[in-house]
Amino acid sequence: MLLAAARYLAGSGKFDGTVYFIFQPSEEDGRGALSMIEDGLFERFPMKAVYGMHNMPGIPAGHFAVKKGAIMTSEDIFVITIKGRGGHASMPDRAIDPVVIGAEVILALQSIVSRSVAPQDWGVVSVTEVLTDGARNVIPSTVTIKGDCRAMSTNTQGLIAARMREIVAGITAAHGAESSVEYRNDFIVTVNTAEETAAAIAAARKVAGEPAVDADCPPCSASEDFARMLQKKPGCYILIGNGLDGHCGATLHNPNYDLNDEILSVGADYWVALVEAQLPSR
Repeated sequence: MLLAAARYLAGSGKFDGTVYFIFQPSEEDGRGALSMIEDGLFERFPMKAVYGMHNMPGIPAGHFAVKKGAIMTSEDIFVITIKGRGGHASMPDRAIDPVVIGAEVILALQSIVSRSVAPQDWGVVSVTEVLTDGARNVIPSTVTIKGDCRAMSTNTQGLIAARMREIVAGITAAHGAESSVEYRNDFIVTVNTAEETAAAIAAARKVAGEPAVDADCPPCSASEDFARMLQKKPGCYILIGNGLDGHCGATLHNPNYDLNDEILSVGADYWVALVEAQLPSR
């Protein structure tokens, strides 16, 4: 989409000014935007605003969704290590079983959002991996629990981290085990500024028509390291619909997901409309 827009604007675009096209690597690990910024992106290429776009299954193909303010969540990664005392599976009384302790911790973590985060706020705590050093007939000595957390504000981020540490410390101490919590902030909240969001809405409506643009969409629970760029410059991140059915409707990160080729021209047209409106020719 961006390449097509760049080609058109370079040859036939009706605009007056400078447009930078940013091809960002390494988005999934949260390092791409930050590395470009640290490498002097905004000093080497001075710009007044920055815009981004992502395709989104579950939205009709070629439709747009956007909102001012927080549109995508933060993401934090955690690693909980529980150290008990291993032993023979037939003699649990001689061990301190970190599997049982870990199971209790996993269930208790689900109370953070339901009982500590205010109903009007937003948060997610997901355990995604559990590892042990045990075997079929061996109670392990160590259990490692990994996962991630999402939030729509830095206050909720801090609350989740604090409650997680308290829960893990309390449960493991009650069982006579030891524990540690590594908690890392990878992605910050993606926040669209008002003026630039209005510009994005206008461009999307010009391309797709007003009925096909949701100008106040629900926040997306995924995270995006383009947020680091929006921390430095005003701008807007918009979602373009990938489709509702079949592979084009399969969720992001699903093995059956497929980019809908039919939206390529719509996305390119959006970029052209945005540039020509923001930098009108004289």
